[in-house]
Amino acid sequence: MSMICFVTMMCVCSLGTAQVLNERSAHFWELRNQAELDEAITKQSLNMRKAKNVIILVGDGMGITTITSGRILKGQVSGTSGEETKLAMDKFPFSGISKTYSVNKQVSDSASTATAFLTGVKTNDFILGLTGSAQRGICKGSIDENNIVTSVLIEAKNAGKSAGFVTTTRINHATPGATYAHTPERMWYGDADLTEEAKENGCKDVAQQFIDNSHLFTVALGGGRQYFRPNTTYDEEYPNNTNARLDGQDLIKQWKKIQLQQGNRAAYVWNATEFAAINPDNTDSLLGLFQPKDMHYEAHRSGDVAGEPSLSEMTAKAISLLKKNEEGYILLVEGGRIDHGHHEGNAYLALHDLVAFDDAIDTAVQMTSDDETMLIVTADHSHVFTIGGYSDRGNPIFGLAPNAIKPTLGDDNKTFTTLLYGNGPGYAFESCERENVTGVPTDVSTYLQQSAVPLSYETHGGEDVIIMSRGPMAHLFEGVHEQTYIAHVIRYATCIGKLSKDCNERFNPPKENGVILYFLGISMTSSKAVLALYVTLALLIITSIVAIAANIHIYRMVSSKPSEQMQKV
Repeated sequence: MSMICFVTMMCVCSLGTAQVLNERSAHFWELRNQAELDEAITKQSLNMRKAKNVIILVGDGMGITTITSGRILKGQVSGTSGEETKLAMDKFPFSGISKTYSVNKQVSDSASTATAFLTGVKTNDFILGLTGSAQRGICKGSIDENNIVTSVLIEAKNAGKSAGFVTTTRINHATPGATYAHTPERMWYGDADLTEEAKENGCKDVAQQFIDNSHLFTVALGGGRQYFRPNTTYDEEYPNNTNARLDGQDLIKQWKKIQLQQGNRAAYVWNATEFAAINPDNTDSLLGLFQPKDMHYEAHRSGDVAGEPSLSEMTAKAISLLKKNEEGYILLVEGGRIDHGHHEGNAYLALHDLVAFDDAIDTAVQMTSDDETMLIVTADHSHVFTIGGYSDRGNPIFGLAPNAIKPTLGDDNKTFTTLLYGNGPGYAFESCERENVTGVPTDVSTYLQQSAVPLSYETHGGEDVIIMSRGPMAHLFEGVHEQTYIAHVIRYATCIGKLSKDCNERFNPPKENGVILYFLGISMTSSKAVLALYVTLALLIITSIVAIAANIHIYRMVSSKPSEQMQKV
């Protein structure tokens, strides 16, 4: 392993030599600093337009350490040292910070955080689309109308826009579920997961709630198909696997029926070939369920039996479908398996999914215009994931710290990697001592980074996460904000939900007789504008009279001077 890391490091360093040599010059940094300053200065011209479209791009579990490490990985994969690489999200002109705590937790989960940034209301952990009055796992009283909160995607649809979401998890998972579901337990994926108390008091599983609300979504892409078909049927891709519903319902057939009743040209797809064949021009609604549960990690996607589209490809298809609505759209894009990789204590899986997520961001940027589309990149929460060890420039991101040639030894005289976890399944020990990772292949998809505390499932981190934005009203995200603020800005920028009235007045000043005029920068109704024109005309007449009188006076003074001189002679 040491020889592999040595060769890898030498290749990366040789490719990055020119970059490092340039960086040794003060002039290099002066030029780079000026370029960044020029970019910052251009932000003085703020985009104050109303946002026609919004794309919310969520890296689930994407803390700052994940972004930094993913940036280095993306650069090293392309042959540079990595640190100087710019991700697509790095190029967003505005950034802020989001506080991720929930009503009952200092360190929160994906259900409560998704509810926060999609509805504008914080709630308790494991709860979707309900206020903090709801108690986890207790149906009775939880789904009271006063507890229900609505996502900006539903509000966008009610305002005449289109709505959709794509995810690499299952479509009934926490983040996508927060767009449509109202449940005191996010883990009620299908009816088999419901408790007896939930059934008795009328709670529905999340998959059923998607179908009940599916007429509101133009596109939904992800995994989770086992929750939509009865357990008496077998999966399309894995014929030995039965599906999961106990109530005998085929929710995919129900989805098709609902779309037919609406007069939509609808398509259901479950593999890459069918997905690629979808033509947005003759498709009104699209449902894609590519795995029984979650979709594959990006590192494993190429090995899928039937083939899966990438997150970037799903994003492109969704935008192509949604943009047909002249009123605009709101799209949620989730890189959901970043989170799962971290939970497994596997930085390799998490970071390759981060790179795939950044590719989807780039796709969204390329397919939209800053003039009319607000793009928001954020995370729901972080993870207890660290990067350290004084690693050398260009050191392989999955390698030993500071390098494989002369690694640093801990106080226990054993090596360690640049990337580590605070807790998780990577707590490996030999005879009650930490494992020595010298000679261990740490750059493969099966390696688990060491952790300080043994846990079978690594936990979320509680620190703030980034918000990056571009497009109309993107500057409003600068600063430190509650996570709920994200939904509030979306409502303000798009004129939907509770801020629709104020927002319309903001972008469309009051009209009288359908006429708007501006006088000295002030918007006026037609009657006031006529009065202003009369005042202006009067001022012009008075000014002209004064000017003529002044000119006559000057002329007389000049004409009288020669005659006075003649009299003196």
